[in-house]
Amino acid sequence: MDVYHIWASLKAGTSDTEFSDAVHGYLGHLREDVRIADYRLTRRKLGLGHPNLPEWHITIDFDSMAQMDTAFGEVSRRADPVEGLHHAVNSKVEEVFFALYRDFPDDHRVRGQEKF
Repeated sequence: MDVYHIWASLKAGTSDTEFSDAVHGYLGHLREDVRIADYRLTRRKLGLGHPNLPEWHITIDFDSMAQMDTAFGEVSRRADPVEGLHHAVNSKVEEVFFALYRDFPDDHRVRGQEKF
């Protein structure tokens, strides 16, 4: 599983529920079309977290890099309905950071043959 991480702050005047609805609309659409495996929207709690990371955290799960490439291809077409759903999220955020992680060890990893 490849996990795409997004941290963001909301623009001034954006309500938390408007943002949440937009994220669920956008990523829910991509999940229904099997462009992504799953996603999760979380919000920092009790002020706990690294001070350089924004309050909101989204993770998007991909079964493979091929699925991720297909999803990014669909989004980069900039055609509706995906473009409108994507814009509904992007227009509400600022101070955005991204990262890509993977489950470890990979399912295809051969064990016992590592050289030290």
